[in-house]
Parts: sequence; structure tokens; C-alpha cells
Amino acid sequence: MILHHVSRTRAPVRVALTGANGGYGRTFLAQLALTPEIRPAVLVDPDVAGVRRMLDDLGYPAERVGESADPETTARLVREGRTALLASADALDWASLDVLVEACGRVAAGYGYASAALAHGTHVVMVSKEVDTVVGVALGELAAANGLSYLPGDGDQPANLLRLVDWVSAVGLDIVAIGKSGEYDLELDPVTGCVTQAGVTVDAPALAGLLELGDDVPGTLARRAEAVRDLKRAAAADHCEMTVVATRTGARADVEAMHYPVARIAELADIYAAREDGGILAHDGVVDVFSALRLPGEASFAGGVFAVVRTGDPATWELLRGKGHVVSRDGRYACVYWPYHYMGVETPLTVHAAVDRAPAPRARWTTLLAARATDGLAAGTELRVQGHHHEIDGVAPVLLDPAALDDPEGVAPYYLLDGARLTRPVEPGGLIGLDDVEGVDEPALAAYRQGIARTTTNGDDR
Repeated sequence: MILHHVSRTRAPVRVALTGANGGYGRTFLAQLALTPEIRPAVLVDPDVAGVRRMLDDLGYPAERVGESADPETTARLVREGRTALLASADALDWASLDVLVEACGRVAAGYGYASAALAHGTHVVMVSKEVDTVVGVALGELAAANGLSYLPGDGDQPANLLRLVDWVSAVGLDIVAIGKSGEYDLELDPVTGCVTQAGVTVDAPALAGLLELGDDVPGTLARRAEAVRDLKRAAAADHCEMTVVATRTGARADVEAMHYPVARIAELADIYAAREDGGILAHDGVVDVFSALRLPGEASFAGGVFAVVRTGDPATWELLRGKGHVVSRDGRYACVYWPYHYMGVETPLTVHAAVDRAPAPRARWTTLLAARATDGLAAGTELRVQGHHHEIDGVAPVLLDPAALDDPEGVAPYYLLDGARLTRPVEPGGLIGLDDVEGVDEPALAAYRQGIARTTTNGDDR
């Protein structure tokens, strides 16, 4: 049974989607078949033929789809109620659109799309978290100045975590840590001693003897990490997502690479506790990522989001523990979590929120996603964001507090480096600075600096 939601009664919302021919784009377009008040008016992707094949596969009638190479044709197709397929921004007609869903994943292009949308009176739902980590502050300010919405897209972990934080804050709970699990669980087969993550299996016989956290939490976590050292568990995408959240909440990474504990769901309230209470945290207000450890047949955390909070009345939380909620062994902490992120299936929520001008925290330059060299990098090295996790070879993403740096404005943001070239060598462990590179996208760089200026001149406490 599908209950009729009040949102179904609103006038059609005309949406443009960039980066349409991808996994996210497919999930969003599939969901729009069930939300007829949101129209996929314009789809932008260099692979127009691929987008058309995807629409065919989703059952979009061919006569309701047309290709366009100029704004006039785009406007006509939208007026006719058809979906316009565009290879580039040159053919966009902003007057035909209400909301841009930006999902191309590239800073230069994504900033170009989003800034143009806001300049032309179109709300922006930002799915490209890479773009947001560089220019989110500036885009948020531009949207506010123009009376428009600029929102992270529901269905990806940043927006979902921000919704959870809003809920936790609204009921008055004291937040200790917030975060998500890594995209892929660690599944341990206790019979064979093998662990599988995202189709990669390694021998980890020691892990079967470490399923209980024990009294020495940091020690157990260290031994678990050693047992799965052959698996790549950290990803730039995780750091990127937590940066989006950090800049909107003021939370910070406890350590620059984040802790990434190998943890079972029931242990999170014990792990993300203060060190003096047996946990791993040196500070309150932390963003972090964990690797979810489970046995075959156990439910997945599914890359979901969590908030660890301090408890209040002991009797209340013992009652909740008895109902199956995750409460620490000493009763001082609890973990509230949503074990899902459904990608484009959830994004209609943000489209409605954008049109309704729903209030949302704007980004501030309180956390910097920077690039630290893991290898010695020679002058002339080309820096490219590539692969499933959008990473740069030889460079590790780190979450830094700008206020703790000697020259924070000189440090290059990680995703602004895509397509840049080193003009001088960088030693292992060194941060890549803006003066170390050439070829960064100049409009995005200017917007990044504008965001720094807006944060610092507005007197925000960093």
C-alpha cells in the first residue's frame, strides 16, 4: 500500500540533474517515477547516449525524451513536458528549472553548474560532496543572498547525518561523537577465519578471538586493526563526507586521519567514549568513521550514520537498554543510529526542502580537508582524482582545524588539486600548499578564498 503524501499535491517541480549517467543518477531517476510532482526536466551528462539507454531501461517513454544542444531547444522540450538530454551546460535554460541536483562529482564543473544556478534563481541540491568541501561556504552565502536554498542531498551520508544530528539536538541530548560506517562492512567467517570487504577476502584468524571488546578497548581495537591490516578500509570519500558535516556542525576530527575502529554495532557507545571512561576520544564533538564488523547473516550498518550521546537518568537508559538500544556498559553513553543511506531514493526529500526554503545550517570554514603526501612527490607530478573512492595517488586526505595551522589559507584543499601539477617537490608527510601547484581551477579557487573570508570576517569561532 502506498499512502498518499501531501507532497504529491504540489505543483510540478522542474529538476535538472548533472552527472546523470551514474549509479546515483539512476537511483534518483528511478524514484522520480514514484514522485510525479518532481519532473526530471533536464539531464546533463557528456554521455548522452548512455543516459538515453538508462532511461530506456527504466521505462521512460522514448517520445518523452529529446536531445538538445542549445538553450532554446531545451526550453521548448521542457515546455512540452519532455526530458531534455544535454551534453554540457551550454544548452541549459535556467528559466525552465526550479532545482538543480548537482551530482557530477568534479569541483570545477560542479561549481560552475551550482553558481550559475544560484545566479539565475534556481535552488541547488548538492550531491557532489567533493564540490562542497571546497566551495560550500561560498555557495551557501550566494544562495542566502539570492533568497535560495543550497542543501546537501538526502540519501548520501552527510545530509542523513545532519538530519540525525538535528533530531538528537532537538530532543536535548549531549553529543559526544557523530559519524558513519565505512561504505563496506567487514564480514568475518569464524569457521575459516577469513574476512571479506567489498569482494576482497583476506585471512584474519586472530579476529575470531577478538569479537568481544574486553576491558582494554583501545588495545582490542589495535589488535583488530592489525588483524585486517591487508584491507584498505579508509577512503577519501569518507573524509570528504565528514568534512561536509563538520563545516555545518562545528564538530572536528579527533585525529586528522580519523580513528576508523573495527567495531561491532553494539560496541559503538563504549568505543566513542572519553578516554577517561575507557573509550578512544580525546575531545567532545568529534566526527569519525568506523569499519563495521559483523558475522555472516547479521544485519549490515549499510554505510549508515550514528550519534553517540551522554545519557541522563540511569533508570531511563537501563529501560532503553532492555529494549535493545545500544548503551555503553557503564551506562554513561548511548548510540543513536540510522543504518541506511538510500542514495537517490531519498533525494526527493531534499528537492521538496529546497523549494520550501527549509532552514538548514550553512557551511563555515571550520574544518579543512587537506592533502598530505604519503610518498615523496616530484615536481611535475600530475594530481588526478580518480577511482571509485575519488582519491589522488600518493596523497592522503586529512581533516584539519584551520585555527591550529600556521598558514591555513596557504594549504590546498584536497579536491581543488584535481588536474593540478606540482611545481616543486613535496616531502613524505608534507601538506600540499597552494603555492606548490599550478593549474587549479581559478573560479573555484576564488570561491574557496571567498568562503574563508566570509567565515573569518563574520567572527565565527573556529
